[in-house]
Amino acid sequence: MRALVFESFGGPLTVQDVPAPDPGPDGVVVQVGASGVCRSDWHAWQGHDPDVVLPHVPGHELAGAVVAVGAEVRRWRVGDRVTVPFVNACGRCAQCAAGEHQVCTRQTQPGFTHWGSMAQYVALDAADVNLVALPDGLDAATAAGLGCRFATAFRAVAQVARVRPGEWVAVHGCGGVGLSAVQVAVAAGARVVAVDVSPAALQLAARLGAEHTVDGGTDVPTATAELTGGGAHVSLDALGAAVTCENSIRSLRPRGRHVQVGLLPPAQGRPAVPMDLVVARELQVLGSHGMAAHTYPELLGLIAAGRLRPRELVTRELALDEAGAALAAVGRDPGIAVVTRF
Repeated sequence: MRALVFESFGGPLTVQDVPAPDPGPDGVVVQVGASGVCRSDWHAWQGHDPDVVLPHVPGHELAGAVVAVGAEVRRWRVGDRVTVPFVNACGRCAQCAAGEHQVCTRQTQPGFTHWGSMAQYVALDAADVNLVALPDGLDAATAAGLGCRFATAFRAVAQVARVRPGEWVAVHGCGGVGLSAVQVAVAAGARVVAVDVSPAALQLAARLGAEHTVDGGTDVPTATAELTGGGAHVSLDALGAAVTCENSIRSLRPRGRHVQVGLLPPAQGRPAVPMDLVVARELQVLGSHGMAAHTYPELLGLIAAGRLRPRELVTRELALDEAGAALAAVGRDPGIAVVTRF
């Protein structure tokens, strides 16, 4: 198969012919119809993830069709159109038994623990636990973002932060996750302040319903407090940087909820979490890590009803030969880039 490969961290990203995968006993192989280009893939390429072994094929946001099925798989057949959360749960540990697949202690992740979806084919583990059937009307490019960015934002806003109508929500970082969070929060009836250093990203956030936009290079907590009459009820770091994490917490009103969504790899520095404010304002500091496959029906139902429109976030469809340049340039252009031609 053709796949995007890197053989050194931060090194060249080249399309090569490599062996296609076989399914594990409980897994499947999917012919990839679309694969998103995500900041997490950039972290893998940079060597920020200890699970990545060289040479490596990145990619963890995907949609496609099953082409091979392991002997132990019961729910899926060749030809089924599917997506999958980026966390592939084992289905057997204590966390999985509690339904919290997104924090499975024996999880695998395509594009991190094994070769990923920037290729013509990808192997996925524990298929009966992790695969999500795609509705006929949902195209592959839109569905790919449900593996990470859109689903991650949906769970962070709706299930972890439990955003309520009328609340102020500040979104720090308007890349794929942040823009998804803007759309989800607006659909929930919240009032949104979008924060980014890119004017183009802020313009897109405004088109998606953000009531106010703030330049991330300014005094963000003060600006947010002024715009919201005392601070956000919910604030999300959707980027994953020391400055956005701290700004997010400092942007909250008393008893507000901070949700950390963006990765914070140690190689990029630890944030200075203002614990004095956490105590004095009785703030909640929460983490959110993807979304379990069994919780997708709510998300898919909202998409089918037209209340959520993830297709609006897909701004570029690429060929696999263009994926390396797009991965190296993650964050420079607003919206979501998706590889759809392999």
